Amino acid sequence: MHWQNIVEKIAPYLVKVETPNGHGTGFLCLANHDRSILGVATAAHVVGHAEDWQQPVRIHSFHTNQSALFKEGERVIRIDWRTDSAVILFAAGELNFPETLIPLLPTAETLPIGVEVGWLGFPAIEAFTPCFFSGSVSARREDQSAYLIDGVAINGVSGGPVFYSTDADGVRIVGIITAYRANRATGDVLPGLSYAQDVAHFRKVIEDIQMLDEARNKQPDTPEENKDREQAVGEQPPSSRQSKS
Repeated sequence: MHWQNIVEKIAPYLVKVETPNGHGTGFLCLANHDRSILGVATAAHVVGHAEDWQQPVRIHSFHTNQSALFKEGERVIRIDWRTDSAVILFAAGELNFPETLIPLLPTAETLPIGVEVGWLGFPAIEAFTPCFFSGSVSARREDQSAYLIDGVAINGVSGGPVFYSTDADGVRIVGIITAYRANRATGDVLPGLSYAQDVAHFRKVIEDIQMLDEARNKQPDTPEENKDREQAVGEQPPSSRQSKS
């Protein structure tokens, strides 16, 4: 597998997600029909505290070296704690991304044991440097909608995209890195396994945004009906206000 070429395709979508308590990694996973709203996928524990305490979130695109700070009223975060997954929705502004998104692995499709995957992230030991990692799928945890991967994950890489490529389908996103479980069976810290959450939550948020787009493209309704539709898909869309860091 030619990882260099794959990383070059993923890199324009990669972002660093910063909060007052630390940072993680994310990637652009959705855009609505007119690209007025964008969505960044990351791990729930990366942004959960900031969401609970209404703190700002900064998104930095290392590929374009652009950065934007979103205050509590300028973004919506859709969190699923069960799968440690989150999507940050915000109004498109001065963050530039490619027009075409990297496809997500279909929910009904899972990777077999032994498939080699790669991931990208901003490890705490090199917080300003996107780093590449790779390993093989060791097992599938159906009860957690996750994969166990024989490879390392470092603090700061949480939320980083896990991906693979085939000649038939090209590059696809498998999920995100959420944790690294070291082996402590003997009392020492020995090599363990990385956990990668699948894309089910991200697909659900994408479907909700598509439903909202379809509702808005129909004949104009009363403000009350439009409000009901927006509430039906979760949260109100983020404000168009955006401040650049």
